Amino acid sequence: MTPSMLTGISASPGIVVGPVHLLRWEVPEVPERAIDESAVPRELERLRHAYDRAVERLRGVRVRAERHAGPAEAAIFDVQVSIIEDADLRRRVEDVIRQNFSAERAFDVVMLEWREHFARSAHAMMRERVGDLMDVHIRVLSILLDLPDYDPVDLPKGSNAILVTHDLTPSLTLQLDRECIAGIATDAGTRTSHVAILARSLGLPAVVGLLDATSRLTSGEKVILDATAGVLVVRPTAAELKDAAARARRERREGEVLARLTGEEAITVDGVRIQLLVNVDLPEEAAGAALSGAEGVGLMRTEFLVIGRASMPDEEEQYQAYTNVIRAFDGQPVVIRTFDVGGDKLPVGGYPHEPNPFLGWRAIRMCLDEPDLFRTQLRALMRAAVHGNVRIMLPLVVTIDEVREARALLAEAARELEDRGVAHRADVPLGVMIETPAAVITADSLAKEVAFFSIGTNDLVQYTLAVDRGNARLATRFTPLHPAVLRLIHRTLEAGRANGLDVSVCGEMASEPLMAFALIGLGLRTLSVAPRSVARVKQIVRGIHASAAAEAATSALDAGTAHAAEQIFRERLNAELS
Repeated sequence: MTPSMLTGISASPGIVVGPVHLLRWEVPEVPERAIDESAVPRELERLRHAYDRAVERLRGVRVRAERHAGPAEAAIFDVQVSIIEDADLRRRVEDVIRQNFSAERAFDVVMLEWREHFARSAHAMMRERVGDLMDVHIRVLSILLDLPDYDPVDLPKGSNAILVTHDLTPSLTLQLDRECIAGIATDAGTRTSHVAILARSLGLPAVVGLLDATSRLTSGEKVILDATAGVLVVRPTAAELKDAAARARRERREGEVLARLTGEEAITVDGVRIQLLVNVDLPEEAAGAALSGAEGVGLMRTEFLVIGRASMPDEEEQYQAYTNVIRAFDGQPVVIRTFDVGGDKLPVGGYPHEPNPFLGWRAIRMCLDEPDLFRTQLRALMRAAVHGNVRIMLPLVVTIDEVREARALLAEAARELEDRGVAHRADVPLGVMIETPAAVITADSLAKEVAFFSIGTNDLVQYTLAVDRGNARLATRFTPLHPAVLRLIHRTLEAGRANGLDVSVCGEMASEPLMAFALIGLGLRTLSVAPRSVARVKQIVRGIHASAAAEAATSALDAGTAHAAEQIFRERLNAELS
């Protein structure tokens, strides 16, 4: 059969070869099938057998998840077992079977009813079970329909498999075993989607936005995942395997060269110093990130403490997580963002379905509407701040009122710690992420309320261009160098400087060499990037003149299109590095 190549988006670089582990973790189609009265006992027995197998599987998954992610995270699978064992659920499904429905059809009908009921509930605790119901729905139906590969992590150690799935949901993320999975390929996603950010954090090569890989691949067939180029080579030839191995070796050599820059300063040829900070997604990656050559943390994404969990982490758990990151950077600045939950970063079952989640109940909106949850995080942050140079950052702020409400809750949290006699810092600087045109337009007013700005380019591009950053079909329209985006970044920088504020960029844009060149040209002097990008961005900084970048930016700001702006920056950067 002729080899084929699937083209997607490079989300996390690297080249690996391995067998496909195909995971269709979605509710399967259930055929219409009526049964005779005489078949009812057999269908009831099939259902009970499916329940038993699902519970057995879940208990095995729980053991593995606890080993990889800890007992608190693994508790989600206890919740799913309790759903399967729920007497009301079982009774309802059995009643439908007795109406001459097959076991799979009866279970499907009842689970759809339950999911709809829970999603519409006024009680948050019930809405939080929707994701668990979905997982149970998929798992039991897959058993009843005798579908293959219904267990996401049913892989032996050392499999070196390429996980191919539609999207990496929180519950699947929790089950990832890095000793089995060598790379990730998804139908959905873009460079700034949850799966892409997580893959970079885990150091796993990943290609996203493949659109239909799950329908074109089968488990076990060999592929080359060239995540640097953003392609998946199916049934590779001997020549293609040899070429992939050569390019992988070349990447390793380049990595060794870049590693030598770790101790060097990020100073341009004409003497402009750039502060390179690092983005930290998982607390356990902090120690490695501290060795990257960065000068601190420009963004700790605390929502990754929540994703894949059945409950929110308590104050003590958060305090320990933040403290571990702060101590790893030993006195260097650490900017910790409050929960940016929502959009494509959801706790398991934590939200009702929203038609437009990126425009919905997320980030600072959720935190202000859940003051007990928010104060818990703020208390943990102020306690951790005793151990280092900490700043607190609020996501998706669009009004001054949101800043003032957050500051009032911060003061309440400080009083609670004072009453308890717990050591803390009440004077932690408070800043905001600039992620919407509204925030840019009112940046001069926001600047009077906060200590610093950090530009979140992932959402700023999305909201400016009206392009869903998680939609693979729109990936070519997600253009960070669009003149409108460049002008908003420039305007934010001017507002910050006019008010004496530090302004940085912490979105994924800063991790790309060409984008970093553009940002320096716009006047940014602090960039926060993915750990694996620190050395490469430092290499770019040390090879350019800031004045040349500024000249390119001046021209790009007046360009008519994103393509024209990109050409201006690319030609000037190539000239600088030649």
